Amino acid sequence: MRIWTVANQKGGVGKTTVVTSLAGLLAQRGRSVLVVDLDPHGSLTSYFGYDPEVVEPNLYELFRHQGRGIDPEAMSVPTAVEGLHLLPASTSLATLDRQLGSRKGMGLVIRRGLSTMAHRFDYTLLDCPPMLGVLMVNALAACDQLIVPVQTEFLALKGLERMVHTLEMIERSRPRALPYTIVPTLYDRRTRAATRALEDLQQRHGERVWPGAIPVDTQFREASRDGLPLTVMQPWCRGSLAFRKLLEHLTRAERERDNEVAGHV
Repeated sequence: MRIWTVANQKGGVGKTTVVTSLAGLLAQRGRSVLVVDLDPHGSLTSYFGYDPEVVEPNLYELFRHQGRGIDPEAMSVPTAVEGLHLLPASTSLATLDRQLGSRKGMGLVIRRGLSTMAHRFDYTLLDCPPMLGVLMVNALAACDQLIVPVQTEFLALKGLERMVHTLEMIERSRPRALPYTIVPTLYDRRTRAATRALEDLQQRHGERVWPGAIPVDTQFREASRDGLPLTVMQPWCRGSLAFRKLLEHLTRAERERDNEVAGHV
């Protein structure tokens, strides 16, 4: 099972859109996919028609029991997309740092839980809250690939610096460096500000930045209203085409890393 985390320490940059769009594409290609909502606001959970105020079971139970005696696979729920399942959030996750964050081993709950489902899913995508805490730490500790969506505007670029600093701290506890890809989002090529922000992003972060960009597309709102990934609902619109290119980039980089590891064995 491949685990991809979508994270940024700034809200409104398109994290949930990235998760749903990539997950929809993978499911369409015959992959068995799990999406995990780690955000107490429950945007991903709501996207697929579940209420984070009342849905049970939910991710909070996994943390409350520290992943022991709980079957995470049984906690997953179906979505309207064949092959795509959701592990839903609860608003109770907002209390996690205060109530349970200091317990030993809390940073590895997601990694332990997902390890029991490696046989069931080909890909798992984790949707993170926009703040550093036990939930984001879990997501970064568990993943094989980090995707950092960044809105193409000045303040979002400043927020990216915090995320990069967090990543540097997390990597000290990992056996290998965590591969990450910065994905420009909400790009409006008609505006000078967006174009300059994209150029600045590429100059500062070089090859870490995906060479494409996810455009502003009102179809994303329509898709969320219908509870379907845009890549499933309107597979040939410009937003979906951009995500197809992003998925090809991510999977190609993944294959290259696999080959590099195999060459050292």
